[in-house]
Amino acid sequence: MTFAALGSLALALTLSAAAPLQAQTAPATVASLEQIFRAEPYRGENAKDAAFSRSGRYLAYLWSPFGEPGTDLWVHDTKTGKTQRITSPQVMAAFESPEDMERFDRKLRQRNTEYAERQAREVAQQAYLRGEKVDLSQWENAQLAVLKKELAEKKAKDEAQKAADKAEAEAEKQAMAALAAKRAGKPVPVAAPASAASSPDKKDDKEKEVWELRDELKKKLARDKLKPSDLYPGPAQFVWAHKADELVFQYRGGLYRWKADDKLPAVTPLVATQRELRLVAYTGDDSGVLYTDETRVLRTSLKQPGVQVVNRELIHGDDEQQKKYKIDQTAISEDGRWMALLAKAPLKTADDKPAPPGRQVEIMNYSERWATAKKVNREVSDDKRSEKPLALYIRQVAAPGEAPRKQAEPVFTNAGGDVWFEMSDVAWARDGSRYAFTTWERDKELLRVYIGATCPRPASTPVAPQGGAAGLGSGPAACADESAKPEMVLERRGEVGHEVVNVIKPRFTPDAKTLVLALDEAGWRQPYAIDVATKALRPLVKGEFEAHQIIGFTADSKALFVLANQGDTAAMNVLRVDMASGATQALGTAGEFHRAAAASEDGRWVAANAGNWAQRPELKLLATDAKTAPRTLTDSTDKAWAQLKLLQPERFNFTNRHGDRIEAYVFKPAGWKAGDKRPAVVYVYGGPLNDRHIVEVDSFQNTAYLFGQYMAAKYGYVTVAVDPRGHSNYGRKFSDANWERAGEPQAEDLEDLAKLLPAQYGVDARRIGLNGWSFGGFQTQYTMYTRPDVFAAGIAGAGPTEWENYNSWYSGRTIGKATDRTKPVLRKYSLLPLAKGLKHPLLLVHGMQDPNVLYQDTVNVYRELLDSGKDALVELYLDPDGVHAMGGVVKPAGWHRKYEAFWLRNLGRATP
Repeated sequence: MTFAALGSLALALTLSAAAPLQAQTAPATVASLEQIFRAEPYRGENAKDAAFSRSGRYLAYLWSPFGEPGTDLWVHDTKTGKTQRITSPQVMAAFESPEDMERFDRKLRQRNTEYAERQAREVAQQAYLRGEKVDLSQWENAQLAVLKKELAEKKAKDEAQKAADKAEAEAEKQAMAALAAKRAGKPVPVAAPASAASSPDKKDDKEKEVWELRDELKKKLARDKLKPSDLYPGPAQFVWAHKADELVFQYRGGLYRWKADDKLPAVTPLVATQRELRLVAYTGDDSGVLYTDETRVLRTSLKQPGVQVVNRELIHGDDEQQKKYKIDQTAISEDGRWMALLAKAPLKTADDKPAPPGRQVEIMNYSERWATAKKVNREVSDDKRSEKPLALYIRQVAAPGEAPRKQAEPVFTNAGGDVWFEMSDVAWARDGSRYAFTTWERDKELLRVYIGATCPRPASTPVAPQGGAAGLGSGPAACADESAKPEMVLERRGEVGHEVVNVIKPRFTPDAKTLVLALDEAGWRQPYAIDVATKALRPLVKGEFEAHQIIGFTADSKALFVLANQGDTAAMNVLRVDMASGATQALGTAGEFHRAAAASEDGRWVAANAGNWAQRPELKLLATDAKTAPRTLTDSTDKAWAQLKLLQPERFNFTNRHGDRIEAYVFKPAGWKAGDKRPAVVYVYGGPLNDRHIVEVDSFQNTAYLFGQYMAAKYGYVTVAVDPRGHSNYGRKFSDANWERAGEPQAEDLEDLAKLLPAQYGVDARRIGLNGWSFGGFQTQYTMYTRPDVFAAGIAGAGPTEWENYNSWYSGRTIGKATDRTKPVLRKYSLLPLAKGLKHPLLLVHGMQDPNVLYQDTVNVYRELLDSGKDALVELYLDPDGVHAMGGVVKPAGWHRKYEAFWLRNLGRATP
């Protein structure tokens, strides 16, 4: 079934003469930019890491209500419908030092004060510009007053300490004099009267001048700047037991246990350290817990104290040529009997010396008196790669007290070096009988899937030969030893799809008979099944849609759950898929985008963050029986959000010159008519990026959505957000469209849209602007340089103008092939030679400390524009402290106020 055949669903809007577009009713008052982009975000954090207990009765997740710091542990009982908050600052205070809890409270107050002051300044600055009488120095004056008091208190404390030290020294001197006189038989000298405190130095006594106080204030603010570790964090992770309804969670270097049968949400400490710990799993019999400490896997018992190292470090001989592997990652099977150790060795040169470090580039910081530079890592397409040698070991997990076994040989290796090699995480079958992983060699365009077998070998079973592929059948006789090599069960060279590598993620069905993974065999990323016994590959769904996020399976292995955009590209739903017939059933509400989903092992429940433009996403519990209504478990949005009364967009699509369906949404102002001649702004991203795109029904993107509706409501603009070819989640034809044609397919689609808008959307063809960020910043520039008569003005933010200087992990899979690392071959896609084509105003925006798209990309294209005589057309807007999403001195309200002024100056106001 195709998207064209399905038509629009839920919130979708198709172009049709029988259903003309309608203008929205204008709100009584239009929310200001400082209200829309409030200093304190209206939205808290989404629930994360949702997971069901083995019984399926309990759902645990990490979340905190709006305004609270951190993410606490919550557990919902699907049977009773009740939710318990397991952790909170008050609960965890029992295990924290009073000093840390006091710091958390103090820093939370500081954060809230900073929010309030920043918002007050935003409002006051706009009042000042309207001519109102406002004291813009009041916040600095208040800070300086506090600083003066602190400095005075410090001075008094220092002087008191100095006087005490002097008195102590004089007393010590008198005591020594008395001791000397006594030994000499002389009279003890009379103590001299205490000297009067020396008068303070006139220079020190002089009050600091204002400029000096400002310098001190700057230092103080830098010292007190909030860091993520300053606020209460809540638990970072949890794991459920294999059998019992209980879990263990990790919080600030400690492990804690919670049991569902406790009458109170009691928390019991298990392990307390000052190190960074990460939970792995319960042991197979639930008698203990496995966790990592740096690279070690440790086991602690729930019944008695003591810790045991499970994955002892690898042992190497004296051979200098032997690679010295060290454990990098460990994956434990669910039954706790097996572990996969991924180890890496230091990379060396031909003469056996350590390989030199990779490329680093300097980013300038202008916040001090003199500019300073910091170095950040940068790997570009023409850099020689330094992939570390890799080895995969399979080991049995030793029983408590068991003597160490002899180290087996690795089951898989890769020599590393100047290659692009990626390996997925190792996936274990539930019973530990099999494991699987995938590899991707970019230079060779080679994808491989491996399955290995390993289980306790009965004495009567012969050992599989070294390098053999025994163990892929069924039954005890199929088991192999720790050195048995996995079998390559699938190989694809070329035509793999550039966007599939990150989402393959193999998983075994509960019965371990089938390996399920996401592949792009027919132009769409969808789940495929590999029969473990026969190695046969088959698709699990059919149709033109994306379904690459596999959630889980039913207990009988007959159905799987997957997130898919079947029927609506802008709204991923949860599908139950019959693994025999491929029949699908949507479990979530149509027209909602579902993310971060989890399924219970009994197949009765699914949890996901779900919502849309009408109802912001919250964690919802979905029953798979299609009868029980969804339950909403969280409330993450400030109630003040609803008071903004923002416009909602309308979905539409159009057909481009190649017959492709292009998705978009539009904000139309009050009083809009199809025959109007209004100014318009189009927002674009345009680049492939895993599964994200702009037209998503739960996305409130700052510029495309929030600022777009503002310009429509306040100034009568028509504002559009569009997903041209090049985006992910529309199939391989779209995500690969950009390959070796960087920006061109998107520009064609934008040109087609610009022709459509005057005919059907009441837009003045001479007053259409184009705006984008990151890849969208590149796309805006590319379009305005190569099609200079289509758009009347543009804003390009943080665009990579020189792809040869961008991170090769992205450019080498989305821009063009760069296997020749002797020269910067991606320079052929540089915007610099195209810049001379600009005819209309262009605003370039960038954070000057951006470590992602380097600020130099904007500087260099700006130089080209000036050199080609575009001085009157181009302007710069910079955040001196900003990174890729800015976030320095430039705040969202001021940022979009700059955009507002630029559009009004270059596109004018609406004149219907």
